[in-house]
Amino acid sequence: MAIFAEDALLGKHIIITGATGGIGYETAKAAVQAGATITITGRDSEKLYQLKDECIALDGRAHVLSVSADINKEEDRERIVREAIKEIGPVYGLVNSAGKTGGGALEDLSEEELRSTIELNFFSTVLFTQSVYQEMKQHQKGAIVNLSSLSGLRGTYGNTAYSGSKFAITAFTQSFAHEAIQHKIRVNAVCPGFVDTEMGRNSIASIGEREGRGFEEQLEFAEQGLPSGRITQPEEVANSILFLLTEASENIVGESLKISGGGVMR
Repeated sequence: MAIFAEDALLGKHIIITGATGGIGYETAKAAVQAGATITITGRDSEKLYQLKDECIALDGRAHVLSVSADINKEEDRERIVREAIKEIGPVYGLVNSAGKTGGGALEDLSEEELRSTIELNFFSTVLFTQSVYQEMKQHQKGAIVNLSSLSGLRGTYGNTAYSGSKFAITAFTQSFAHEAIQHKIRVNAVCPGFVDTEMGRNSIASIGEREGRGFEEQLEFAEQGLPSGRITQPEEVANSILFLLTEASENIVGESLKISGGGVMR
């Protein structure tokens, strides 16, 4: 169900990375319902085409460009921006949704896992943002939303690599916000806890395995610890992202919006 006006992002071109993941997927659908034109990117070309079809089914007028790419590769980062501008035009917004879980307790953490987690969640995200930002600056208007996490606000057991990468994204958001706002570009982050996506369910299952619980038991345990009594749905994160992209949030700068079901209050 669309909760934003059909013209909330009318004609605004939004690039969404990690669009084949649960949060990016729902963000794309929400964006077209708010009138945005979108470029969606990810490594799973089949899922990108599926998402494009779903977006057009929601709004037959939707202009959706899908670009199968790996943002870890410099040539792919450049190609996404080049094709997006050629096909749709100037970029108004960017949603950095690409990311992965990774790691475990420090004593079990491999160098390969640490590097791959930091590379995608932080390094490649920053470099892709750099490329898009150069285009956005020309128009002196826009919004960027980074996907951080509650793990980017506080550490938890066995989460060294992922938490480190998300703390880095939170810090990047705050520092970059100072620079970008000089060009009337707002930079913010959303910080969800467990979300009902494939990645979120895998994380819950992994913790359950460590604690000797099955998935359903661990999910119940996690939800009992939340004042809201449930984990977050991806549509709820998407709606928060959309709010930060719209002009309704035009004096929100450098913030990290928690979506925790009350689990983290500060």
